[in-house]
Amino acid sequence: QVQLVESGGGLVQPGGSLRLSCVASGNIFRLNTMGWYRQTPGNQRELVATITRGGGTNYGGFVKGRFTISRDNAKNTVYLQMNTLKPEDTAVYYCNADTYDIRYWGKGTLVTVSS
Repeated sequence: QVQLVESGGGLVQPGGSLRLSCVASGNIFRLNTMGWYRQTPGNQRELVATITRGGGTNYGGFVKGRFTISRDNAKNTVYLQMNTLKPEDTAVYYCNADTYDIRYWGKGTLVTVSS
């Protein structure tokens, strides 16, 4: 079993920045790819960014260079640095972590971008 706890969400103005963190615990030895997804009411959960254990990254197309995912394997933690935030970035952001056979999810952290 793997448990994921997100933090760092909140209210920011357009153009501002937030840094999300996700700490994994439990059977962390099996962790492989970790990432962030987001979802708003009535919409499909969409990819924000993923990062492999070796550091390879993949980003959703809407990011356009504004977000950066990173990982600290020693701390079992994945980060999402979000810059130049837009109102349309408002969503619940979910951390995920994959083992070789199971996908785990955190409970989400709300990001609100508004003036």
